Amino acid sequence: MKAKSIKICSACLLGVICRYDGKSKPNEKVINLAKKEVLIPVCPEQLGGLATPREGVELKEKMAVTKSGKDVTNNFTKGAEQVLQIAKTLGIKDAILKQRSPSCGCGQIYDGTFSGKIIKGDGITAALLQKNCRRPPVFTPKLFMDVPTTPEVPITTPSVPSRTIPIPAF
Repeated sequence: MKAKSIKICSACLLGVICRYDGKSKPNEKVINLAKKEVLIPVCPEQLGGLATPREGVELKEKMAVTKSGKDVTNNFTKGAEQVLQIAKTLGIKDAILKQRSPSCGCGQIYDGTFSGKIIKGDGITAALLQKNCRRPPVFTPKLFMDVPTTPEVPITTPSVPSRTIPIPAF
C-alpha cells in the first residue's frame, strides 16, 4: 500500500473559519485533495496569537500592519515559526498556501495600502518556509481554481490562489 503524501495547508482552504473576516475560503479542489493526501491545516495568524475575526492586515515595508496602523509583525512571525516547527516535527516537505494572504501569500500579496492593489511578493509564513527550503517553490496550477489576474500583476501561467512550497528535509 502506497503511503499518503503529507502537506501543510492553509486551514481556510479546507473550510476552517480562521480568516481575518471570520470566514473561510474553502477550495473544492483542495478539499478533494485532502481525501487522497494528508493535509495538516494551519493558520499562522491564529498560531501567532491573533483572534478570529480580527482587523485586516497587509504587509508594508516588511511589517504586518492592521488597517488602523497597529504593528502585528511579532504575531505573524511567531505564527510562521510555529508552522515551520510543525513541518520539521512531522517531516513535511510541501505546503499548500493561500495566495495574497499577508501570512501565506505566495507570489502575490496586497500592497499595504488597503486599496485592493496586488503586487508581487510573499507573506511572512511563505517567505520563512521558502528561506528554509533546499529547492525552489513549485506552482501547482492544476490543483486549484483560477483566480482572475490583475493589471498590476501580469501572470504568464494559469493564476492560482495557492502555491505548493517544498519544505526542506530534516
